Amino acid sequence: MNKALKLLVFILAGGQGYVLTLQDMYAQSEPVRESWICKSLADSGKFILESQAEEYRVWGCAPVYDDDGKVHVYFSRWPHDGHWLKNSEIAHAIADHPEGPYHVTGTVLKGRGVGYWDAHSIHNPSVYRVDDKYVLLYIGNDTARQDTWRHRAPAANSQRIGMAIADTPYGPWRRSANPVIDVSPDTMAWDGYCVVNPAFLKHPDGEYWIYYRAWDRRNDGRRKTGVAISEKLRGPYIKYNKNPVIDFPERGGQTEDPYVFYYKGKFHCLIRDMGNYDWLSGLYLQSADGLGWSKYQRGHHRGSHYFPVPEDSRYERVQVLFKEGKPTYLFNSIEHGKDKSTGAVLKIQLTE
Repeated sequence: MNKALKLLVFILAGGQGYVLTLQDMYAQSEPVRESWICKSLADSGKFILESQAEEYRVWGCAPVYDDDGKVHVYFSRWPHDGHWLKNSEIAHAIADHPEGPYHVTGTVLKGRGVGYWDAHSIHNPSVYRVDDKYVLLYIGNDTARQDTWRHRAPAANSQRIGMAIADTPYGPWRRSANPVIDVSPDTMAWDGYCVVNPAFLKHPDGEYWIYYRAWDRRNDGRRKTGVAISEKLRGPYIKYNKNPVIDFPERGGQTEDPYVFYYKGKFHCLIRDMGNYDWLSGLYLQSADGLGWSKYQRGHHRGSHYFPVPEDSRYERVQVLFKEGKPTYLFNSIEHGKDKSTGAVLKIQLTE
């Protein structure tokens, strides 16, 4: 295509800029089939944690029930004059119902300071009830170890995945001394730059699986998802030797923020679309073994489909609230416009 005729579109996503050609846009205009979970979502939802919006940016809302039927949400927050890569912490809120209202109890995890791998920003929680414990996965970083060769978001390379465990959803939370998932020793490996955005499941055979996203920064620049497996909850987690397990370069886009669960004898993944069909909705994949994944389907539409927000609002970080083994609510983070973001909750209306 003649360079003078190329239409360049700049899209800000995940803190990074991308340029799409007109050819890319044509390829991505193909329709995508709606998944069963997309079809089951309510037509409209509810904002949550709006009380935080005046002081903080809110992101990454992870829900879980306790034995009394209360809903606990762990979420990322950072001051408006701060940055998620430097100032994020994980806070805790409680409600009697998934749609709120929520009472914020305070901070549960923040940077441990100089000398720790998670010295500074603590971000993107994901929470699970496992073996009568509450398991909180998160990403942390040490900005002192940031890139010297990358101008934009240089601290991204120091991100690693941590695990905190508690007997109750109120804590106290006992963190792993070291990252539960670290980068590969080979800096040129697909996951040798950073590892982020964990998703967890207990496999039907009793193993513990952590899915994670890496950025193949030093090779093709693509975001990809792999998995690590352990016989014990606290690890060690051994990376699958055929990683990455989710990457579809033929569409030209990428994916991030996987959420994986086991339901009705199959593995299911909800994941953010980064240019395969668009940049503001989610995708769904299915698997028989959790390793080989199906073609994309639509996981959810863009946020403006369900909420009164601008058309270009980011709507990401899918987390699912389960009750008695069934998915009941979809939790996302959503932008309301410039400088405001909260949680967003959609009911999953299963017909079966």
